Amino acid sequence: MENITIENLEEKLRHAMLTSDVSALDELIADDLVFTMHTGLVVNKQYDLEAHRCGIFRFTKLDISDRQIHQYGDCVVVTLKAELAGTHNDRAFWETYRFTRVWVQRQNLWQIVAGHVSQVIPL
Repeated sequence: MENITIENLEEKLRHAMLTSDVSALDELIADDLVFTMHTGLVVNKQYDLEAHRCGIFRFTKLDISDRQIHQYGDCVVVTLKAELAGTHNDRAFWETYRFTRVWVQRQNLWQIVAGHVSQVIPL
């Protein structure tokens, strides 16, 4: 698989997050997802889908920079910086985060199986 395909999937994910497209997120996220939030909370796929479905997360900005893609056979690790704005539980935020995502290809389908996000704190 070429990086361009993962880049396309990453863009599809970005768009799905911005529009809370639960159907697209369901397709891109593996059923056995393990994701560590910036607070240390570990969540699964159902948590993420429900947060978008119910409006817990609403993104108005999701600008990506410094994306790096490293492929290891049927596994790809993506790291990136993201400027996010929107609301979380109806509270506005505008923050910068670093994400790590692990994509795995199973049965000719690439999905995110693990991830971690950390908030970037200005010095």
